[in-house]
Amino acid sequence: MKKIIFLITILISIQSCQNSKDTSFKIGVISDCQYCNCDVKWDRYYKESPKRLKEAVKTLNKDTLKYTIHLGDFIDKNFKSLDSILPTWQNLKSPSYHVLGNHDFEVKDSLKKEVLKKLNIKNRYYSFIENDWRFIVLDGNDLSFYGALTETKKQQTDSIFDLLKDKDLPFVKKWNGALSNTQLKWIQKELDKALEKNQKVAFYCHFPIFPIDQHTIWNRAQFLSVIKPYKNVKLFFNGHNHAGAYQEVDNVHYLTFKGMVDTENTSAFATVNFDKDTVTINGFYREPSRKLVLK
Repeated sequence: MKKIIFLITILISIQSCQNSKDTSFKIGVISDCQYCNCDVKWDRYYKESPKRLKEAVKTLNKDTLKYTIHLGDFIDKNFKSLDSILPTWQNLKSPSYHVLGNHDFEVKDSLKKEVLKKLNIKNRYYSFIENDWRFIVLDGNDLSFYGALTETKKQQTDSIFDLLKDKDLPFVKKWNGALSNTQLKWIQKELDKALEKNQKVAFYCHFPIFPIDQHTIWNRAQFLSVIKPYKNVKLFFNGHNHAGAYQEVDNVHYLTFKGMVDTENTSAFATVNFDKDTVTINGFYREPSRKLVLK
């Protein structure tokens, strides 16, 4: 009898440890490094980006990070810009990921596919899992005037732009883009997998969904209709609007990270702590720190 009680006590203790297992983790986030050997324009100090990225990498390497992600526009233009900035990025101690931005395709047409290889992007949109989170990386250039690389995608780009251009929407600009129907169907499958596995979902994209302004992705309404039934969607992190922005809608936190390339003397990057009920942004320089409560 004593042995049985002892075994039961051990089992309860093991179960208790499993239930109380710490699932918190930390990541690094940078957006719009946007390097090129170019003169200052729109308060963007392109030539300062290598120095700023080097400092960010040094700071992030002092921490224990699950991964670091760049939210698009790693370069401003010119394929050779990658050779100047990638060696610094590759000094990161953590695993790293890239989101495709519009300026990442500001290279010769013949080199656009090579950008993906350089950035070690095997698929233009993809997902990965950390603890109880599914991170879904979107390609907002899927349909666009610079990133659509097949005739079919180019035709689809023309179609969606023509459909929207007379609707007086602030974001129907040729520097933005859209998610293809194929990508939207893939997103729904990813959300179903997350629901089945009881995972929380965070999206990464270059283009914002909220707030609505001139940077927003073209077919935001379609995206929102896809995610609406899924209460496990908690976060949407993006770049593109270098000024940064934040809005909470239907218990989803939409956060635009500030551009590293902007201003003469400062930078912007962050670490992000994922805890059970909160996500905490620890901002450096112009990036504000904030706490996001998960509901």
